[in-house]
Amino acid sequence: MSAIVNVALLQMAACGLDQAANRSKGEAFCRQAKTMGADIALFPEMWNVGYYLPDPAKPDERRPWQEHAVSRDGPLVRHFQALARELEMAIAVTYLEKWDGAPRNAVSLIDRRGELALTYAKVHTCDWDHEAVLTPGDDFDVCTLDTAAGPVKVGAMICFDREFPESARILMLKGAELILTPNACELEVHRLGQFRARADENMVGVAMTNYAAPQENGHSVAYSPVAFDANGRSRDTLIVEAGESEGVYLAAFDLDEIRAWREKEAWGNAFRKPRCYDLLLSPNVEAPFVRPEARR
Repeated sequence: MSAIVNVALLQMAACGLDQAANRSKGEAFCRQAKTMGADIALFPEMWNVGYYLPDPAKPDERRPWQEHAVSRDGPLVRHFQALARELEMAIAVTYLEKWDGAPRNAVSLIDRRGELALTYAKVHTCDWDHEAVLTPGDDFDVCTLDTAAGPVKVGAMICFDREFPESARILMLKGAELILTPNACELEVHRLGQFRARADENMVGVAMTNYAAPQENGHSVAYSPVAFDANGRSRDTLIVEAGESEGVYLAAFDLDEIRAWREKEAWGNAFRKPRCYDLLLSPNVEAPFVRPEARR
């Protein structure tokens, strides 16, 4: 039998800044995911505060908002560690993370034994908008997650990160086989096309959970990288795409199939030419791409 890892996309609408209600709702969705056979449950972006951000132009809003930030070793994450241990299911829980200075937009991946496997903070914050009040992350991490199907290399990126090829690329270069992506924005044809491309060009499985309508438009989605069948015929790499409503949507990733694909096909790191890519590391920005609010 194939080694299947089931990722549950927890497509929900948040209860505003009511952290207790968000925690309770998230737990209920996790329990439903377990009954459906999930190995990993994935939350939408910054779930504990329902992706609420203050207006950067209104400093008086910022202090009360920062008080909602939580630590990775605090009660919220510990609650989901206990739940992961109880359900024997990995949970990728998202939150506004308490940090020196401004908070971070973070996800902690908890393994099925309740241990923290990875904590990642969003690198590509939307600095032209409300996310200017956040501290950006500074690296992309990959962990080995123990699952019922065996160990799998998992990385994370958050929302706007997925619009940069470099995010998924560095995760692939660090060994990721599966990339988890919490999200909080409209998912329309262009963003979905970008996300499908991240799977294809890096030969990784990708899974993304968005907020349900009316908060966002749902369409949580997962793609396999395996683009051709055994006879060389092109195939649709879509695993699952939700509608707009709340629900738990299960994405089954066939690890054996993905690994066989990675061993023989031409994408990923097989035929890259890094010696030609020096300009990718340049911090210089030329017109028309100069943006005064961008943080390097």
